Amino acid sequence: MNRKTPTRAARRLLLLLAIGLVAVAAGHAVLWRSMATELEEGWQTWVQLRRAQGWRVEHGPAVRGGWPFSATLTIDRVRLDGAAATLPGGLALTATPLVLRITLPRLDRLHVELPGQQRLRVGGIEYPFAADVLAAELPLETDTPPSSAELSAERLRIGSPAGGVEIRRLRLTAAGSASATETEPALAVTLTAERVELPVAPVGAGAEGFGRTIGSIAADLWLSGPLPAGRAPATRAEAWRDGGGTLELRALAVRWGPVGANAAATLAFDEALQPMGAGTLRITGATQALEALSEAGLVGRRAAATARTVLPLLSRPSAETGTPEVEVPVTLEDRTLALARIPVLRFAPLDWPRPTLPR
Repeated sequence: MNRKTPTRAARRLLLLLAIGLVAVAAGHAVLWRSMATELEEGWQTWVQLRRAQGWRVEHGPAVRGGWPFSATLTIDRVRLDGAAATLPGGLALTATPLVLRITLPRLDRLHVELPGQQRLRVGGIEYPFAADVLAAELPLETDTPPSSAELSAERLRIGSPAGGVEIRRLRLTAAGSASATETEPALAVTLTAERVELPVAPVGAGAEGFGRTIGSIAADLWLSGPLPAGRAPATRAEAWRDGGGTLELRALAVRWGPVGANAAATLAFDEALQPMGAGTLRITGATQALEALSEAGLVGRRAAATARTVLPLLSRPSAETGTPEVEVPVTLEDRTLALARIPVLRFAPLDWPRPTLPR
């Protein structure tokens, strides 16, 4: 017998293998189609919910893709406008494009990618932005909104009226809980940013002495109290305030040139729905900061001379590094920010949008 001639058993094995491969391929095609269908249905449900909440949502056609290892839904152009449903002054986002992705084997995670040029409008000011990588990851939970989200960006570039800002690396995480107790946050947010390149500071802006690069920013925030539903932002803010809602800045750390700052504060709304609160600010490199502000003309010569005398008396060695550190109380009241009871900044009032009454 010719050994090169396949035996009946070998032919049967090859046939079974071919059938198995066809079955696997067919099963994978069915799974991919199911993933793509769920993506598209989930997108349409999300659009309907946003519109029910008062958002205006416009978008182009959705195109499926990603075969064979992921299912993607690419929406050419998406515009969200929450002028009557969000913050004072309105909020709008234009994404071109928006990509939704589910990747095997993590079918319980949704990736949202913004690969192109985007635009964000806050109030009447637009901020175009783009990044080498800009993506968010959310858990897919049955019949419930995502309880957490994670945003990451690499070389994020943001335009502003004052000039362009570039952030080498940004990471933001948010986690919410509808059943949070009084000692637990209804929403917890952490933020880290590395190497923030600022626009060229105009003469007299006070930033020349610090340099254009903020080395790092880190923040940890807790939002507590009830998070009421509804479409009127002012009504929701009033209910949150009346229910004891607070925004706790548990930690804020900034390293900018020769200056390091750490802050903690608790904020809320006053009777006029304007921010108010109190906290502490610890500064290293306070002398260098004073000199930079004095050279920029933001601190008068007499005040600078007094501060040079007082700062050494207020300085204490840092518990972590031993570096001289100044700690001062911070208050925000009547739209005025004060350090050690000295007013340093006056804010414009928040203009809350209210629902239009029928005629």
